[in-house]
Amino acid sequence: MTFRLVYRSGCLLLGWLRLLARSSAAKDAEIPVLRHQLAVLQRGSPKPAFTRGDRAVLAALLRLLSKRHRSSPKLLVTPRTVLRWHARLVAKKWTYPHRGPGRPAKPEALRALVLRLAGENDGWGYRRIHGEPLNPGWKIAASTVWKILQEAGIDPAPQRADRSWARFLKAQARGILAVDVFHVDTVLLRRLFVLFFVEHGTRRVHIAGVTRHVTAAWATQCARNLLMSWDDTRGEGVRFLIRNNADYFTGGFDAVFTAVGARVVPILPGVPRMNAIAERWVGSCRREAADRVLITGERHLRLIVGEYADHHNEHRPHRSLGQRCPDGLGAPEPPAVDAPSRILRRDRLGGLIHEYAQVA
Repeated sequence: MTFRLVYRSGCLLLGWLRLLARSSAAKDAEIPVLRHQLAVLQRGSPKPAFTRGDRAVLAALLRLLSKRHRSSPKLLVTPRTVLRWHARLVAKKWTYPHRGPGRPAKPEALRALVLRLAGENDGWGYRRIHGEPLNPGWKIAASTVWKILQEAGIDPAPQRADRSWARFLKAQARGILAVDVFHVDTVLLRRLFVLFFVEHGTRRVHIAGVTRHVTAAWATQCARNLLMSWDDTRGEGVRFLIRNNADYFTGGFDAVFTAVGARVVPILPGVPRMNAIAERWVGSCRREAADRVLITGERHLRLIVGEYADHHNEHRPHRSLGQRCPDGLGAPEPPAVDAPSRILRRDRLGGLIHEYAQVA
């Protein structure tokens, strides 16, 4: 043990004597190298991790040391390591982006358009979808359309056609018109009646009239007024009229619609669900407007139901329409808002109903 201690002390003493023979410049260049290596080791990682700055500093400091003195200190890097760093920088500078074989990928907007056309038109094949984007000016090949549909897992047109009852009834709803009458009691306990029509396809409501006594002549005249306010295309588009079996819906009333090619479909007695859409609107009108206001007379009721019908047609969202309002079906979808924006509130019926819209 004593001999080993004497030997280690002698080696250490000889090392110090060697330092006396070296110049001050060599020792000054070696000190920053050792200090920077110590800083890298003190970062706490189990393996020394050199950043780009570390590599640049060590490469510059090692050039200050002579070849004879580079091997004397305990360095974390070797000359081979520095050369490898340099080769990596050269390879990174002169390596150009590599594109795989084949045509460049189409824009994501074009791919989304193809998928949208396929989703909204289940009877369109890839050839039909290929022709539609050409009108807005998109350049795309038919084979590209076929590839986009195949990658998205969309079946060909005959296989993906929706033949469910829901789709069938939705297609038939455009030509269906429903009519009904509901009553409201005034503050003086007088009963008033409201005649209205509902378009099944768009859920648009038309208030035909308000009266104290519903007669066949009055209902027939209201039906004439409604069709006269429509153009010929809209009136001839009515294929079915759904009504109840009340006494005021007589043959004269039915003749108004059969004259434009519509078929009158009376519901069964005691089965109001056969006219469910009209009944649903009556419930909404009562809960949101009529039952929350003291009606004073016929003019007041006409104002209340007319204002609520405007709210129903112009703003109120409908689940069956994808949370759109009836008058907003033909308008493009509003852009999505990412950042919070100012919302404007509009009051209807004296504040009973609120409508909200984004400030432009």
